[in-house]
Amino acid sequence: MFVAFATLYVLAFQTILPAMVVGILAIAAFRADLGFVRTAWTLGSIAVLFGVWSAAMVPLAKAGILMPPASVFAPPYAIMPLIIGSLLLWALGRFTATGQRLLDGLSQRYLIAIQVFRVMGGIFLIGWFMGDIPWQFALPAGVGDIWAGIAAIQALKAVNRCRPETDSLVLRANIIGLLDFAVAVITGLMTTDGFLHVLSPEKSNIINLYPLALFPAFFVPIFIAFHLFSLGALRRQRLRAPAA
Repeated sequence: MFVAFATLYVLAFQTILPAMVVGILAIAAFRADLGFVRTAWTLGSIAVLFGVWSAAMVPLAKAGILMPPASVFAPPYAIMPLIIGSLLLWALGRFTATGQRLLDGLSQRYLIAIQVFRVMGGIFLIGWFMGDIPWQFALPAGVGDIWAGIAAIQALKAVNRCRPETDSLVLRANIIGLLDFAVAVITGLMTTDGFLHVLSPEKSNIINLYPLALFPAFFVPIFIAFHLFSLGALRRQRLRAPAA
């Protein structure tokens, strides 16, 4: 029952989350005045990247390739998409001319808004209640994701209302979000079959199996990249402040 629900849930967010990112980048392209051709090429390329990436993760997850390593010397396929995907998206925004122009056209309103979708991690709590996910992972990861989403909502409200504590709330939302991912990765590895499986020995986690494997393999890298973009914008803003 839970796997069927989770499959529909993941399929929905495979469309919703990339669409939100492309929409945000479209706003950035308009503000940066990239021109129609360059904008279409950029947005089309990002859409294709997301489509190919998410589609490629599905057969890997179904084949069990994204499971944690069975030994210390086995390749860590479980976290490769997370690390490589996060670095790729960050590099596209940080080191390409188009990416830099797009990020310059985005305020924290858009950079932090994407983190509101972190509440989607509440599905882990549902999996726990239904007996499919061990509590040692579901509780910290599910509550952490909801907390990260709420922190993003609070930061977004502060940005929209130009409150004096805006920067501190944005920083807080990013720290909570990144720490949540760190805890989720650690508890995920420790509750799933592999050489690090030391928690919930009676029940293995299904976070690295389809459909939930799309969380660390596709959704999380997008969120991490936007955390890094948001922190970078905060840093640039503070560097410019003395000259203002």
